[in-house]
Amino acid sequence: MEKKELIERINKLKKEKNAVILAHIYQRPEIYNVADFIGDSYGLSKKATETDAEIIVFCGVDFMAESAYILNPDKTVLIPTRLANCPMAAMVDVEGLRKLKAQCHNAAVVSYVNTTADVKAESDICCTSANAAKVVNSLEEDEIIFVPDSNLAHYVMRHTDKKIIPWNGWCYVHNKFSPEGLIRAKAMHLAAKVLVHPECIPEVVDLADEVFSTTGMVNYVKQSPDKTFIIATEIGVIERLKLEFPEKVFFQAPPGGTCLQMKKTTLALVLDALEKEQFKVTVPENIRVRAKKALDKMLNVD
Repeated sequence: MEKKELIERINKLKKEKNAVILAHIYQRPEIYNVADFIGDSYGLSKKATETDAEIIVFCGVDFMAESAYILNPDKTVLIPTRLANCPMAAMVDVEGLRKLKAQCHNAAVVSYVNTTADVKAESDICCTSANAAKVVNSLEEDEIIFVPDSNLAHYVMRHTDKKIIPWNGWCYVHNKFSPEGLIRAKAMHLAAKVLVHPECIPEVVDLADEVFSTTGMVNYVKQSPDKTFIIATEIGVIERLKLEFPEKVFFQAPPGGTCLQMKKTTLALVLDALEKEQFKVTVPENIRVRAKKALDKMLNVD
């Protein structure tokens, strides 16, 4: 089926079934054509609570669809492919987290949204890359167990006086960006502003002009008078920036990075999900209720 026909059929089914499509910015650009909202984890979490649609089709990875169901148990939540799994989310397990909590019994647990529902259920509050420092600083506790991204944990350390106890996890895409590569890129593009995602290693963050979540990068470029940018995050952000700001120039910091899991969603799979109402995402109620408390607390942080 041609791309145009796929888009038309998806949009027709959305109206017939009162469905909404939420897409992470790392998705293939073709998915943007049918998305009702494109954003990062924080923005998508908020949109999931605001929609009146009966069906949510989540074009992202597994933990994102889980979060949508946790916040909307009365809605049907679909993920177009079961293969869209987040490796970083799999790096933290409930048993290991419980052991760490027992060792650090005075610490609050801040769980990055890039975690499974059962890990969220063991957490005091969730966060995203956009609000991680704000969430940590909103807590009364002076010690914070931060799971699973150690790089984001180290970034938060720069913006808090609290003791951060990081879990040893990472995003394989952002972990690849190197200071050597970024230094070479800066030498080649002297006028370029360097925008870095906080999931990058500290040595890369040190070289940034600005550190932002994915949506933060888009918003910064929109208001910036600068015309050239070096971007250290997943390639989908650059593809989105090129579409929105064709008058500006974007370079990906070497060696570049692509989230293979995010790219597994295609228009054909989105159509299948809507036609067959597959694959449904659910969370056991005892886990969902506890995980929702952590997500609600995150959404209520000013």
